Amino acid sequence: MKSTAETLSPTRVKLTVEVPFDELQPSLDAAYRAIAAQVNIPGFRKGKVPARVIDQRVGRAAVLEEAVNDILPKAYEEALRENDVRPLGRPDVEVTEIQDGQTLTFTAEVDVRPEFELPDYTGIRVEVQDAEVTDEEVDEQLTALRGRFASLVPVERAAQDGDLILVDVSGVDETGTDIEDLTGSALSYELGTDGMLPGFDEAVRGVSAGETVTFDFTPEVGEYEGRDLTVTVVLSAVRERSLPEADDSFAQMASEFDTIDELRDDIRARLGRVRLIEQGLQARQEVHRALLDLVDFPLPEGVIAAEVADHFADGHEADDEHRAEVEREARDGLRSQLLLDRIAEAEAVGVGESELSAWLIQNAPRYGMTPDALAQALVQANQLPMAVADIRRSKALAVVTRKASVYDASGRPVDLEALDADLRAAEGADVE
Repeated sequence: MKSTAETLSPTRVKLTVEVPFDELQPSLDAAYRAIAAQVNIPGFRKGKVPARVIDQRVGRAAVLEEAVNDILPKAYEEALRENDVRPLGRPDVEVTEIQDGQTLTFTAEVDVRPEFELPDYTGIRVEVQDAEVTDEEVDEQLTALRGRFASLVPVERAAQDGDLILVDVSGVDETGTDIEDLTGSALSYELGTDGMLPGFDEAVRGVSAGETVTFDFTPEVGEYEGRDLTVTVVLSAVRERSLPEADDSFAQMASEFDTIDELRDDIRARLGRVRLIEQGLQARQEVHRALLDLVDFPLPEGVIAAEVADHFADGHEADDEHRAEVEREARDGLRSQLLLDRIAEAEAVGVGESELSAWLIQNAPRYGMTPDALAQALVQANQLPMAVADIRRSKALAVVTRKASVYDASGRPVDLEALDADLRAAEGADVE
């Protein structure tokens, strides 16, 4: 087989491939066997029809077409390797010549990764949030914990946001007919959460136990869409949460600590670990954004168009603004992939089995699968290389982040290696 590559643009290549018939022969033999197994010809058993008979009854052209379809993918892959072409997306293939008994010639145009110079990504300066935990944040978490142990106390006043109210609800349409879907008795509801019908909270806020209010409601979807309905609410009780005192007794009841000071210290430590995680994630995000700002190279338009088309493949048309947003995200995503792939090559980044296993464990819950089931699904769909590529890009970004200069909002340098060590120690403490 002979092949040549022609550069059509910085992001597109045309391959011209010539396959001699002696290399096509195995595909021809397979084509004859496949057709023989499909046709019924009197005097011959199925699968035992000679080639000359198939040529007479089915036609040599049908055999050639079957053979060409078989060999094209293999010849295309070999041409990619011969010419060191790294494709992006699907090729546009055209058979340009078939000389029976001599050669098969075809062309394949495909989008490719553009060539570009890597920027100097050592010492990228970024800023992240401070990691300190304030007393107010500790108080907020402590109040939330106290809320889990709160008791409900009836009050003789109008309902306000945060109260637990007990209501009976009923609804009728414009003819006065009861609507079963809007009927409920002794419903407990926290006012101010907007968890009932539109307009409910506004109607009930300021109402006292024993009072009745009505409001109009026009559904936007469903059986009563666009119809004016009237909802009646009878408020039978108003209760407020009574929080336990934040003292040593509460600490002993709600935690493993003996004093409220120890509980507050633990809350502060836990919030601190969260801040460290947030600081590390923000550093990666900011470094990634700064890294992309350092480069500008052409992107393969065919790949972008295909990704946008796939996004709208469900048949739903979007407005120009949404389509432009999808295209912008596709461009940013592809530019990031190409850049991180180049960095991974430059830094000799690899992916080990343990890293792939960790990725499977992390992502399996998103698909409602076990890690083993996800791995099998990826193998069957030939998508395992995509998962490995994602891990490799993430590691490449981690390399760049470790080489960056990271400062917090107060201007203090952030030691990412120490940050990683602190996080590992924190995780170990949590396990213990």
